[in-house]
Amino acid sequence: MTVKEIAKMIDHTVLSNTATHETFVEACEFAKANGCASVCICPFFVAECAKLLQGTEVKTCTVIGFPHGTHSTAAKVAEAKAAIADGAEELDMVVNVSKVKDGDWGYVKSDIAAVTLVSHAAGASVKVIFENCFLTDDEKKQLCQICSEVGVDFVKTSTGFGTGGATAKDVRLMRDNSKPEVQVKAAGGIRTLDQLLEMYEAGATRMGCSRSAAVLEEAKKRFG
Repeated sequence: MTVKEIAKMIDHTVLSNTATHETFVEACEFAKANGCASVCICPFFVAECAKLLQGTEVKTCTVIGFPHGTHSTAAKVAEAKAAIADGAEELDMVVNVSKVKDGDWGYVKSDIAAVTLVSHAAGASVKVIFENCFLTDDEKKQLCQICSEVGVDFVKTSTGFGTGGATAKDVRLMRDNSKPEVQVKAAGGIRTLDQLLEMYEAGATRMGCSRSAAVLEEAKKRFG
């Protein structure tokens, strides 16, 4: 594992509602300098983020239905279209956890499918956030099956705003219950290199991380 390979797994993330304009700009500059996979930022900053990342391999990523997932499907689709129009290349969408808890799987599937359809039509990737801290293992497995059927690009553990974050156990469960072409993103509480590597070993190929600087500094010391 090289530092460059680690950086390419990281979605450098700034989603705080108190983040300043300077913080968002610095996130873009950091991701460019270190070769991160993407910068995941709030929807209102997408257009500027895309301009700052233009000409690089770092993708512009934003969130849909964030952080609770309870937006209507129409609102999520409108968010996705607006984000893509502004230059987003990756969309991290929160499932409707309320509908998951009700077992209304038809609604859950159509909600995910609607966002995936408009995103894929525009060439954008979709990561579906489960918010695993609120779910049973059976609910997580059912979501993996639905996401595999719909053809999303990633299943993702957490928003980072719930009561818990990524665990290796959940990553393994998601990897084992999703089609091979559906990747796993671990997010929420990944603050150290060892935590990142644990998620990678469990099957995650993308990591949502707001402490990317500390993780990569640790990687440089360990791997050179």
